[in-house]
Amino acid sequence: MFVHFLRLMVLAVIVIVAGSGGIGAQEKDPLIPRVPVDQRAEMKKLISPLSVTKDIIAEGKILYEGQGTCLNCHGKSGKGDGPIGAVLNPGPRNLTNCDFQKERSDGELFWIIKNGSPGTAMIPLVPGALNEEEAWKVIAYVRSFCP
Repeated sequence: MFVHFLRLMVLAVIVIVAGSGGIGAQEKDPLIPRVPVDQRAEMKKLISPLSVTKDIIAEGKILYEGQGTCLNCHGKSGKGDGPIGAVLNPGPRNLTNCDFQKERSDGELFWIIKNGSPGTAMIPLVPGALNEEEAWKVIAYVRSFCP
């Protein structure tokens, strides 16, 4: 039920953004942090409770491509080229950007999955579409884009 609602919300955002003329605009600076300043230090220290294994990464890929709906915006390859991402302004983060990957901690990525990304169309996915453990698995998969 919630996943259906989530998909409807994403479609509503597409209609709004497309109607505003902001089609497919890339971020001006993909290295800008999205976690609020007052929470950033705490999130930078937060580490995954999971030991990253091939199995965890594989589970993260399934979640990324499925119930997490990440590929709709970030694309199957993580480059920000998903079918919905094409109409968003700013466009979704290119998760294969290794400079971005080096700059953001796992805790910061977790915060974004849990709270959404201010100034973008990224909506909170925890606890709706994913639970916290599943979010950490998605992060493990996303990290595999930049070994």
